[in-house]
Amino acid sequence: MSPQRPVAAAGSAGAVHLKPAASGVVAVEGPLTFATARSARDLARPILAAGGTAALEIDCAGVTASDSAGLALLLDWLRTAKRAGRPLRYSHLPEGIVALARISEVEELLTHGV
Repeated sequence: MSPQRPVAAAGSAGAVHLKPAASGVVAVEGPLTFATARSARDLARPILAAGGTAALEIDCAGVTASDSAGLALLLDWLRTAKRAGRPLRYSHLPEGIVALARISEVEELLTHGV
């Protein structure tokens, strides 16, 4: 994946930024909440589809807030990557999302990727 300009989605609680890097890592910065999930989903789709079958890592260290919509978003990104035949994994998942994934019985999927 070649370096790309960051993309952002605004919501009432702030903006979420996706920052792709040449190394196959996409840094997420900002909230993954009901306010930003739809826009962030749309912004990520071209990133997930680009690069053929090269592995991709989404680094969530910069996530400032999250809720159940954030969890749904991360699961949607996994589904999109799987349909594109692209391996995807997450790093530095927020504890709140991990806790929601655990009680929703999707923690293994979220922590192991596709």
